[in-house]
Amino acid sequence: MRMQDKVVLITGSGTGIGKAAALRLAREGATIIATDIDPAGARATAQAVESLGARAMALPLDVSSEDQWKQVVEEALAAFGRIDVLFNNAGIWIIKALAETTLEEWNRLMSINVTGTFLGMKHVMPSMARQGKGSVINASSVAGLVGAAGNALYGASKGAVRLLTKDAAIEYASLGVRVNSIHPGLIQTAMADYASATMRASQEELGQRLAPMGRVGKAEEVSDLVLFLASDESSYITGAELVVDGGLTAR
Repeated sequence: MRMQDKVVLITGSGTGIGKAAALRLAREGATIIATDIDPAGARATAQAVESLGARAMALPLDVSSEDQWKQVVEEALAAFGRIDVLFNNAGIWIIKALAETTLEEWNRLMSINVTGTFLGMKHVMPSMARQGKGSVINASSVAGLVGAAGNALYGASKGAVRLLTKDAAIEYASLGVRVNSIHPGLIQTAMADYASATMRASQEELGQRLAPMGRVGKAEEVSDLVLFLASDESSYITGAELVVDGGLTAR
C-alpha cells in the first residue's frame, strides 16, 4: 500500500477535507493522528479510521496554541516514534469587506490560518529532519493565488501560507523534508455552506459561476492530491503549489 508504515498528523480532521484525507490515507495503510479543536470530531474520525483496520489516535488541538502543539507532538512521538507526514489543514474563512473587518476578526483568523501552520511546521519538522525524511502539506487556497472582493482577510492569510511553504521548503530541502501547498477552489464542506449563505446562492450555482468545470469539488478529490504529496510518489516535489479548483484560476 502507498502509505504503509507512515504516521500522519492531520489538523482540523473532524470534518471536511481533513476527515476525507484521514480516511483516504488510512485506506493506503497510514497510521492517523487525528487532531481537531473539537475533541469529539477528532475521536469520530479516529474511530472511522480504525473501522478500516488502520491505527489511529485522537488528540484535541487548538492550532493557535504553541503549548498544545508541543503536547500533541510529544504524545504522537511517544506513541508511534515518528511523524512522517503533517497535513496542516485547519482553517477558517471570513467573507467581509476590508473596511468592515475588525482587528479582532483579523487576529483570530490569522492565528488559526497562518500561526497554526507556522507552529505545526516549527514543532513537527525538526523530528522529520532527524529521521531524514518527511512530507508537509499546507492547505492554502485559490484565495492565496487570486484576489476577490470581500476576501482581503482570508486571501492574505492563504497568501502567507503559500510563501511560508516555499520558504520552509528551501530551508529543509537538504534535510530530506518536502513542503508543498495545496490550493483548493470551492469544495463541498462547511466552508462552502458558509459561502453559499453569504453570497445567497446555492453551491450548485456557485460551482457553475466560478469553475469552468461547472461544479463544486468534492473533499475526496482534494484528499487524492494529499495522498500523492504524502506518498513517496512525489519524492522530487517540494516548494510547489498544486491547484485543485475545477479550472477556477485558469481564468
